[in-house]
Amino acid sequence: MSELYLKWMDRLYLLAMAVAGISLLVMTIVIPIGIFSRYVLNRGESWPEPVAIICMVTFTFIGAAVSYRAGSHIAVNMLTDRLPGPLKSVCARAVDLLMLLIAGLMFWYSYWLCVELWEQPVAEFPVLTSGESYLPLPVGSAVLILFVIERLLFGSQENRPVVLIGNHS
Repeated sequence: MSELYLKWMDRLYLLAMAVAGISLLVMTIVIPIGIFSRYVLNRGESWPEPVAIICMVTFTFIGAAVSYRAGSHIAVNMLTDRLPGPLKSVCARAVDLLMLLIAGLMFWYSYWLCVELWEQPVAEFPVLTSGESYLPLPVGSAVLILFVIERLLFGSQENRPVVLIGNHS
């Protein structure tokens, strides 16, 4: 069972990394289009800014889950590095449980935000509703919850081959 779960988490990790990467790529393409349109063509388009914001939110929330699993998130270890081994383990477990709580709260509130705003259109980008544009928040939170559960059950996964792809250290 554990190998099956880890295999699915590896697939989810790769998918989340691809989604975050594509959203970053689209954002870096769309922003110059908006600038070119506004300052060279003297015609400000309404769609580049909301698309860039959606891409930024997607990159941020999905990318945060990816970086958590890879162990490349921002962490302040000054205090825990000075603790004895058993106390370090207790602190690491407490941090993971707090991450689970925070990710759960993020999922809960962002889910209800999407539900409340599902029918409200985005004026500058009528293809999507506000609720749809906020979907990366609960999706990223759900992915983060799965990765935190994985860490709680099986330990850190930052040395798995799929996580080390592109790591040259």
